[in-house]
Amino acid sequence: MKRVPVYSSSRATPDAGRDGSAPAPPAAATSASRPPSRWRRLLQRCERPLWVVAGALLAAGGVLLHATLTPAPRALTQKDIDASVLHTLETQTVPSPASRAYDKVRPSVVRVRGLGNAKDNGKREELSTGTGVVMLDNGTILTNLHVVSVADALRVVFEDGTESDATVTGTRPEHDLAVIRADTLPDDLTPATLRSTRDLREGDRVIAVGFPFGIGPSVTSGVVSGLRREYRTPEGKRLLTNLIQFDAAANPGNSGGPLVTADGEVVGIVTAILNPGEQSVFIGIAFAVPIENAAAAVGLSPF
Repeated sequence: MKRVPVYSSSRATPDAGRDGSAPAPPAAATSASRPPSRWRRLLQRCERPLWVVAGALLAAGGVLLHATLTPAPRALTQKDIDASVLHTLETQTVPSPASRAYDKVRPSVVRVRGLGNAKDNGKREELSTGTGVVMLDNGTILTNLHVVSVADALRVVFEDGTESDATVTGTRPEHDLAVIRADTLPDDLTPATLRSTRDLREGDRVIAVGFPFGIGPSVTSGVVSGLRREYRTPEGKRLLTNLIQFDAAANPGNSGGPLVTADGEVVGIVTAILNPGEQSVFIGIAFAVPIENAAAAVGLSPF
């Protein structure tokens, strides 16, 4: 019977001894099997923090270099400031105080129309025209009593063109004031900003805004001419007291409009002009009800 040869699974290496003993390991393998030195272990453990520190030092050096190369800003002198202001005044149009005041109060000024009964064609005759000031964002408007007392119906026109019917909700005859309320309101109705007359002085700049003879809104400018004045209505029915006298032009149609400071804050409601003759035209003297009395008519106590 033929025998099958048996082969060893081990493989002889060229360096194996004849006696079959294993060869000596190479020098590299011997050194690799040695544990790393203490400094090498420390370097491996601190490698990442060292990179972070190096990056921070590099960034700090860049900032220092930039600061060294960048010249320090020159301090501004009064001459520089004066030159800048002069340049602005020469190249830019600066709004006047009256213009700034008007811009602030304009959204709160409305035209008030007193209408008669409807005719056969459905139209109403305009019996009176005046001005009003929005006091509350619910459509509460302050105007003069003599503007609304002759009318059978009222209609107001807001600054954005919105028109609405209005009704009288209160009166104060001793101050020639009436409170009306509009039915339809603009989306962004803005009440006027009120200011006490406590620190108002003769000579202070004021503007009057209204619809003289139905034209407007119109703006006129002047000063406070006097305080705590009295005025009797042409019919002699009422004596108005504690009035503000001013010289900004006012005419029929300005009644009920705001008297405004240079800051655009309402200090009074225009109510009358002095007319020694028969013609209702402005001769330089007009009167306004102080805003304290006007606000009280609406039920406000702002001061």
